[in-house]
Amino acid sequence: MTVETFAPQAQPAPMEESSATDPKSRTGFNRLQKRLRREVGRAIADFNMIEDGDKIMVCLSGGKDSYTMLDILLSLQISAPVKFEIVAVNLDQKQPGFPEDVLPKYLTERGIPHYILERDTYSIVKELTPEGKTYCAVCSRLRRGSLYGFAQEIGATKVALGHHRNDIIATLFLNLFHGGKLKAMPPKLLSDDGKNILIRPLAYCDEKDIIEYAKAKAFPIIPCNLCGSQENLQRALTNDMLREWDVKHPGRLESIFTAIGNVAPSQLADRELFDFVNLKVTPKSEDDGSPAAANRLDVVNLTLS
Repeated sequence: MTVETFAPQAQPAPMEESSATDPKSRTGFNRLQKRLRREVGRAIADFNMIEDGDKIMVCLSGGKDSYTMLDILLSLQISAPVKFEIVAVNLDQKQPGFPEDVLPKYLTERGIPHYILERDTYSIVKELTPEGKTYCAVCSRLRRGSLYGFAQEIGATKVALGHHRNDIIATLFLNLFHGGKLKAMPPKLLSDDGKNILIRPLAYCDEKDIIEYAKAKAFPIIPCNLCGSQENLQRALTNDMLREWDVKHPGRLESIFTAIGNVAPSQLADRELFDFVNLKVTPKSEDDGSPAAANRLDVVNLTLS
């Protein structure tokens, strides 16, 4: 069953940050907001995430990341060189204790067009997940299916997800440690069914900035009481590792993230990405007059057949 709650298009009312009465705090908040706007804008430009006439379905979970993504996109919408529409969509998975009124109230008060999509995936996840196993795989698959299908129903051209830079790095290590793959989360992706373009506008944003921004904005955060309540999740352990690195080795996470976008296939061992079989050395073409010129070989052309 789908319950649609739609607010007419209106210019969103600005939310006052909680510390606005303190000039120093206000200045700090303005810098933080500008930094997040700059990083989101840079990601959008680098990966051509948003085009003129797009209808962006912003997936809103009630967590700090999706609130921040929605807020920054609404801010950019006012001054962007292209016109695009934003509609927020929350998937109510019917988890026990989920506060159903929080998101509709927030979105309606801000005049943000939105839908609340009701799907009882909670019962299915509990039923299909073996005892002692984590819910994440089944939960994410069901959630994706529901949201991607709904994007088609409402004519959304892009689906915006709230994953940030730290999520992307964590996924890299999860795949490295447990999946045997050099694979992370791309900032822009075609869904498996080929029907949706997924974008991650927060791809360049540091989680620490998002945490600070969410606190300043006093978003009505809804904690996850499904997968987030399970102990010893590999992602949680990986995040703990990354946070420790961030404290002990400043700059390490930035370097790792830069590496994700600076891949050298010839320096790895994936035969699908680089033709090692047909790698050849070619004789140097010019003769510089030296006695050894005729016999000298340079690796000047790594030929790919």
